Amino acid sequence: MSIFTEFRSVVNAALGQLTAAGSLPSDLDTKNVAVEPPRDASHGDIATNAAMVLSKQAKMKPRDIADMLAPLLEKHESVDSVDVAGPGFINLALSPVFWAVFGDALANLLEKAGYNVTKEYLINDAGGQIDVLARSVYLRYQEAHGLDIGAIPEGLYPGDYLVPVGVALKEKYGNKWLDADESEWLEVIRLESVDAMMAMIKEDLRVLGVSHEVFFSENTLHNSGRIDDVVKTLTDKGYMYKGVLEPPKGKKPDDWEEREQTLFKATDFGDDIDRALQKSNGDYTYFGADIAYHFDKISRGFKDMINVWGADHGGYVKRMKAAVKALDNEADLDIKLCQLVKLYRDGEPVKMSKRAGTFVTLREVVDEVGRDVIRFIMLTRKNDAPLDFDFAKVMEQSKDNPVFYVQYAHAREYSVRNVKAKEAFPGIETTDSALANADLSLLTAPSELAVLKQCCQWPRLIEAAADSHEPHRIAFYLYDLASEFHAWYHTGRDDPALRMVVDDEAITKARLALARVVAIVIASGLEILGVTPVNEMR
Repeated sequence: MSIFTEFRSVVNAALGQLTAAGSLPSDLDTKNVAVEPPRDASHGDIATNAAMVLSKQAKMKPRDIADMLAPLLEKHESVDSVDVAGPGFINLALSPVFWAVFGDALANLLEKAGYNVTKEYLINDAGGQIDVLARSVYLRYQEAHGLDIGAIPEGLYPGDYLVPVGVALKEKYGNKWLDADESEWLEVIRLESVDAMMAMIKEDLRVLGVSHEVFFSENTLHNSGRIDDVVKTLTDKGYMYKGVLEPPKGKKPDDWEEREQTLFKATDFGDDIDRALQKSNGDYTYFGADIAYHFDKISRGFKDMINVWGADHGGYVKRMKAAVKALDNEADLDIKLCQLVKLYRDGEPVKMSKRAGTFVTLREVVDEVGRDVIRFIMLTRKNDAPLDFDFAKVMEQSKDNPVFYVQYAHAREYSVRNVKAKEAFPGIETTDSALANADLSLLTAPSELAVLKQCCQWPRLIEAAADSHEPHRIAFYLYDLASEFHAWYHTGRDDPALRMVVDDEAITKARLALARVVAIVIASGLEILGVTPVNEMR
């Protein structure tokens, strides 16, 4: 439980007292009462809008409600002062003792938001692009036999990453397919090519620290008749019809022809136009397969689904959400669009060409800067915001490099607790169990309380980030926490009495306990981001 959840209960209890006394109506709906940090830290530690949101129900001025509520809140043992601001906002300042007790409890925080999650990877192994892949690999198969394949034809994949796939096919099949007609080798090489690409993808994901419980083949949807099933389901629900789509907005294409298709009533669920699921020749559209995939997930019991797509699929969002809502009104689909990453080296863009087949692979980036750097830096922006990744800047050891700054805070705590403290007090115990007995009431300096207050945001931050599906909030928070920690550490330079290790062992243990809370929270946050905390900086 976060302090804000706890104090919401305190506010509700005070409202209950006013109701029992007849000062407020007995039928108040308090669901919109919020308890959260004030926008301006100088206003206190906690703010509530209770008087504002209950004013209309109580038929009273917000200020009058606030003036009744404030004295009751001030009686709480952990509240130092209460201030009624403006028309009726209530700001609370908590006593230093409260922050020390709660900071200790944060050390026991091991669980995060508590959701059960299945990570699933959809393999796009159906459709024309897989035929293109197979034909591209076949050229490399010919090349592996010493044939001059010349320039890669327009429309095929030119990348050198397919060269070893061609070599592997030669080793497995010899010259079996060299003089064969495409109809003989296409299906076999399709399957071999997909297997080879997935092996490469899985290895890249492993290196980056990404794992999936399920790898789902799109091709199985076609082979199993799952698309037929979902079309029948939507038809039975009355959401399918035969119709003709209007031409695309803007200039009418020269090859446009009106033809009857099987259409899904996407506009009934918020889309701009109805969408084709089946072409006039009977083939299913990509959209048909995508609906079938989500239908399969719903059938497996998943109600809350999150799709992570490239930003170039933005026009696909409304139709997919519409389809899921049509399949199951209780199901929820959130789609996160991710922008491409632009690579720079010393401020200059790294030139890449899809046409020429020149790429910087993910594996190459991991080998150069390390997995942890990539994961943290990529999560320092919202998913739909562009990211400029400069190889030089992400390796800087400065405050401007967030992953270094956060990791340095974790390493600094380790050094203070296990080196400096033991040099000053050779017999001191600095394990978590020993520090749990530290007298945290000794932590009264503003810099210490600032760190405690930042730590106390952690449970609430986890809930908010999980509810909004925004892991970048974790990275931002960790940077802010590291900033408060480093600022606290540096106060000891100006005032020796504020150093983490001083002549007084009791004060030292209290400060070590606070620093340990910071390290535990940082390690907990880095775990969410898939980054390994370090005890030493190289």
